[in-house]
Amino acid sequence: MIDESSLVIIGGGLAGSEGAWQAASRGIKVHLFEMRPCLSTPAHETEWLAELVCSNSLGSERPDRALGLLKRELRQLNSLILRCAEACAVPAGGALAVGRKAFARMVTEAIEGHPNIELIRQEIRRIPEETTTIVATGPLTSDALAQDIGTLTGQEHLYFYDAMAPIVTRESIDENKTFRASRYDAEEADYINCPMTKAEYDRFVEALVNADTITLRDFEQEDPHFFEACLPIEELAARGHKALAFGPLRPVGLEIPETGERPYAVVQLRQDNLAGTLYNLVGFQTNLKWSEQKRVFSLIPGLENAHWVRFGQMHRNTYINAPAFLEPTMRWREREDLYFAGQITGTEGYVASTASGLVAGINAARTLRGDEELVFPRTTMLGALLHYVARTEEENFQPMKPNMGLLAPLPERIRNKRERYAARAKRSQRELTCFIAGKNVGEDIVVTQDLGETG
Repeated sequence: MIDESSLVIIGGGLAGSEGAWQAASRGIKVHLFEMRPCLSTPAHETEWLAELVCSNSLGSERPDRALGLLKRELRQLNSLILRCAEACAVPAGGALAVGRKAFARMVTEAIEGHPNIELIRQEIRRIPEETTTIVATGPLTSDALAQDIGTLTGQEHLYFYDAMAPIVTRESIDENKTFRASRYDAEEADYINCPMTKAEYDRFVEALVNADTITLRDFEQEDPHFFEACLPIEELAARGHKALAFGPLRPVGLEIPETGERPYAVVQLRQDNLAGTLYNLVGFQTNLKWSEQKRVFSLIPGLENAHWVRFGQMHRNTYINAPAFLEPTMRWREREDLYFAGQITGTEGYVASTASGLVAGINAARTLRGDEELVFPRTTMLGALLHYVARTEEENFQPMKPNMGLLAPLPERIRNKRERYAARAKRSQRELTCFIAGKNVGEDIVVTQDLGETG
């Protein structure tokens, strides 16, 4: 039964699952609607919540890096997604990467096991009225709901394109042509590296830029609107012959063990599941036809006879012009009981999506309890990111990944970038700790289920 004291959340991705957990842990009855498996999407493969459809990496763990800092803040706020990710982590150097299936299964089990959450497998075609609601449908919002959101915003074609990288089996990679290492040997040798000579790189780039891509639909061809932080590899290669060598195929920090020499370019593969049987090609989001992917990517040394368990795919990602409609609390300005969260707001990436879901869940719960909403300080990565989403003055709003440039400046000038970032990270931790204590943010969080290892 949905009543005025309950919270409706539409979408069971990272943001929706996090928001549901945060609100439910504060005593709010949550009705979480997820349309899969009744209605699937071009990118999802399972019916599990929080399924990762692109990379399996949640980014750097270093506290002086934007994603590392944001993850540390989410840990302070008892994030469900972060705890599940850490329990399902796979080797990824200095990054946090997860086994996809184990992670999604653990999140689903946690949500289904929470006494205050009802998981409903049903498509919501319109935003409910007179009901406190969080819209967290993600970049693959169903057509019907996207149309209703378009009516609400008055903007019909606001989108960008994202893509998924291909995956190969570990046993099909030629070990005689590859080596294991992380850049600068700073971490465990968690990546499989496919080194290229200049001739091999030249041949690969030529084949890539001349390969056939999947034809976009008529209305999509008018404005493909690729997102700069996640370009298809063929789009990046078309911008210049050396673009890949300075981008995802950069060889810096890597040496061929037998010779000690730096290769001209390197394709890196990252473990994709807990068993270590699957690896994805880092930075290889693509819109090439599947037959072309097999032909072109088989030119990569070590992948000549690779078994491709998933080819890359391209899909349209929908997002709203958040600065025109949202507050940093994730609340809709013109409606006190409506919140948005996740990538549909322009918080780009897994961790940022989780962060906005966490804030929306906390604030929706506080509103239902009659408490004041929380605006997190701009000196924290969480607060800085959501302030950008809600208050940026850029004319052409685009999704934004967390970055250190979003943080409020330090009172003193520090010229060294690493020292400057470290100082900002230290300030963030200090001020978030004070903010949590002063606002009683975490006092009512109750962990209702053991989130240990899952099979």
